[in-house]
Amino acid sequence: MGRGRLEITYIGGPTAVFEWGEFRLLTDPTFDPPGGEYKTGPVLLKKTAGPALSPASLGRIGTVLLSHDHHYDNLDHAGRAFLPNADRVLTTPSGAERLGGRAIGLLNWQSIDIPAAGGPALRVTGTPARHGPASLDRGPVTGFVIAFADAPDGPVYISGDTVWYEGAAEVARRFDIRTAVLFMGAARVPAVGPDALTMTAADGIGAARAFSEATIVPLHYEGWAHFTESRQQIARAFEAAGLGSRVRWMEPGATIAVAR
Repeated sequence: MGRGRLEITYIGGPTAVFEWGEFRLLTDPTFDPPGGEYKTGPVLLKKTAGPALSPASLGRIGTVLLSHDHHYDNLDHAGRAFLPNADRVLTTPSGAERLGGRAIGLLNWQSIDIPAAGGPALRVTGTPARHGPASLDRGPVTGFVIAFADAPDGPVYISGDTVWYEGAAEVARRFDIRTAVLFMGAARVPAVGPDALTMTAADGIGAARAFSEATIVPLHYEGWAHFTESRQQIARAFEAAGLGSRVRWMEPGATIAVAR
């Protein structure tokens, strides 16, 4: 696989394997079977679909990109058990303190270079994320930008659990994003209010317009009961906005290649 070719294998929920050159990264590990219920205070989350691939089938994962550790739909029981298999876990500073071990916290705009055996390092930068409206504190979350350290053009943005707001929009001003992986589905949890906690279709359209040269790859819009916008609804909204051709959908267990 050449350095300019990005391959993404969809596992389910927020979980996907990213292969770029010799690097293999995993987003928000969730490997529990379907049917589980997860209660945190007044919040009850229900998992409706299991992973398309098992942790044992993934092979070596060098880096886990963990948007946050404190919500089960981004890190469930089996996902947490998987973390020690990776060389490093990049997450929020508070998440790294809780996880310990190989976890490293990234502040907004802070970067870390991951060395390669036979080529340039991969640079991972933490990006702002806001998990819902400004009036609601759902705990710190991070997004990520990944790019080769010697070739910063055309990086990949992974939003994490965020709405589209000024912090996320700043990513578009700082980076020439060519692949934008957006956590969508308009997650809503009645126990914490009526507002969307992740990107709505309208948010995704705003992001697509800001990342005007990027392929849009939706993620984390299914597999849990608290998502309120389906793939079909998101697709219709993008088509109505004249942006349908920009979207690449993934099927569970399958791999897509994104041209760089």
